[in-house]
Amino acid sequence: MKKVQVIFLFMLCSVVGFSQTDTLILKNKDIIVGEIKSMDKNILVFETDYSDVDFKITWNGINRVYSKTNYLITLSDGRRYNGRIRSLNDSIVEIDTYMPNTVIKFSKKTEDLERPEGDRVEIYKSKIVYLKALDEGFWSRLSFNFDVGTNITKANDLRQFTFNTAMGYMADRWKGNLTFNELLSRQAEVEPTKRTELGLLYNYFLPKDWYVLYNLNMLSNTEQLLDLRTSNMIGLGKFLVHTNRSYLGFSTGLNFNNEKFTNEETANQSGEAFLGAQYNIFNIGDLDLLSTLVAYPSLTQKKRLRTDFKFDIRYELKFDLFFKIGTTINYDNQPTSGASTLDYIFQTTIGWKL
Repeated sequence: MKKVQVIFLFMLCSVVGFSQTDTLILKNKDIIVGEIKSMDKNILVFETDYSDVDFKITWNGINRVYSKTNYLITLSDGRRYNGRIRSLNDSIVEIDTYMPNTVIKFSKKTEDLERPEGDRVEIYKSKIVYLKALDEGFWSRLSFNFDVGTNITKANDLRQFTFNTAMGYMADRWKGNLTFNELLSRQAEVEPTKRTELGLLYNYFLPKDWYVLYNLNMLSNTEQLLDLRTSNMIGLGKFLVHTNRSYLGFSTGLNFNNEKFTNEETANQSGEAFLGAQYNIFNIGDLDLLSTLVAYPSLTQKKRLRTDFKFDIRYELKFDLFFKIGTTINYDNQPTSGASTLDYIFQTTIGWKL
């Protein structure tokens, strides 16, 4: 009898322990128990007690998922939820938006707390394009990455250093990104080259994958004799494609420009329109391709046109490391006197992301 009680107690503890974890059933019928940390760009990050390294599993390689964790969830049509997910079958999941912290009243009859029944939404699993566990609070919504590169040659005594970093925060209805990029180059008998860029981006999400944007950008560039260009962009954007394979978005609006050139004593202020496009492909093995193009036709300076183009290829390595090849091109058809109309940089770096 005592043995039966011990076995029953052991099974009960196992069931309770199992219910407090996340469970995945893969397409090959393997079952993995642990903790879902995030899913983005078709890659789910999964932590287990028996491995020091997080598992990375393709989202379309999972048949079913069961979890009692609260997530920030984004769908391909732009809808966003806070809630829990569980599979109803191999293709459909249920999102339960009931939040345990939303206690609204006390029942005298049962002497217990009554919680409102949350909304339940049934959607195809393939429609989920973003998951982020929220149990860790503020820090769980942060993201961070940086990469560095250097070139040293004996010929002409070339010394070049590049550094790029980005930090982001994802809230329920908005996201913010802070970026900093630096290029320093010194060479014998040549003036030093320096390029510094600081950017702050804010997006507020609207229904159907529309969003309002504000972008503050500061750029210093010796090639174009630019001491400092401060751009304040306000506009509206929309994702036309937003899946677990790629996304394509467009944006447009106004830019208020303030420029100070090395060879000019006074600052140049102007108003511009902008039209931008961004295309990201990320379901091609360990490769991630990102391209961005923004055109700035001037509204106050006749026939002036500026363009910014960026293209990055990133290859994912182990331990959250990555190798990146990228180029940035800045064009201005009416540069200041003595400056180049075109400036570009080509970088090969290695970095780490969190």
